[in-house]
Amino acid sequence: MADKLKVTLVKSTIGAVPKHKKTVEAMGLRKVNKTVELPDNAATRGMIKQVQHLVKVEEA
Repeated sequence: MADKLKVTLVKSTIGAVPKHKKTVEAMGLRKVNKTVELPDNAATRGMIKQVQHLVKVEEA
């Protein structure tokens, strides 16, 4: 398992559930096609699972 995960926002949060919008913003994603590196831990994995329809994940 990788130390970090590269998470990319691939779909807009317009029209998404407010809780999902806040989760995406808490991950540091503000615009579509922007990527952030996050630590690979249980908290991050849980956030990704909640918004998996909006993001793309790669191991860094």
